[in-house]
Amino acid sequence: MRFFKLLSVLAMLLLPVAGALAEDQKWSDEAELSYVDTSGNTEVTTLSAKNKMQVTLTERILATWKLQALYGETDGEKTAESYMTELRGDYALTERLFTFGTAGWLQDKFAGIDSRYTFGLGVGYKFLDGPKHFLRGEAGLTYTMDEYTDGSSEEYLGGRLFGEYQYQFTEKNRFSQTLEYLPDFENSDNWLLNSETALIAALNSFLSMKTSYVVKYDNEPAPGSEKTDRILGVALVVNF
Repeated sequence: MRFFKLLSVLAMLLLPVAGALAEDQKWSDEAELSYVDTSGNTEVTTLSAKNKMQVTLTERILATWKLQALYGETDGEKTAESYMTELRGDYALTERLFTFGTAGWLQDKFAGIDSRYTFGLGVGYKFLDGPKHFLRGEAGLTYTMDEYTDGSSEEYLGGRLFGEYQYQFTEKNRFSQTLEYLPDFENSDNWLLNSETALIAALNSFLSMKTSYVVKYDNEPAPGSEKTDRILGVALVVNF
């Protein structure tokens, strides 16, 4: 069962790559890298990497592939390690209304999650579409399969509410705020809340500096895990 689920996710993740290699397709890529290494009274090492590829398959279809990894050590002991990947497809019904489907995988053993597979369908609407202000909202259903580090597992049907606001100072400089709510329809106490506040400042035509503050709240975390994770980061962003 585990092999089948992993194979299904990997197969879907290959779709945007194939699209990017096809002729006459428009694509873009945004890569982030953050590294911190301190020594002295306390030795801390943190490495964070993200990548977001988008491929315009047709005038109405947009494919997005996200990858993310985080690793941290304190005084030579590993204190953080997580990996995430997600494939998403958007279909524009009108200039502002769209539908989407997602498939993702997450591993965060320090949060008690050995593997989390999430599949979703939903609709979205662009309330503001520039040139300075951008605001979109999304609503949908999710199906989640969790495998925990203590050997237990669960599957449940849930929902997703998402909002994102962007203010474009210039073509390369922007502020963004996202908020995501993920309830479990079978257990009202099991819900997640994710938030990111970010400011991106261009250094040149393809390099930017990103400062972000991420909050991840799990109202019913795995045993022995904290409810809230906070990440303050400064990263170098490369745009292709």
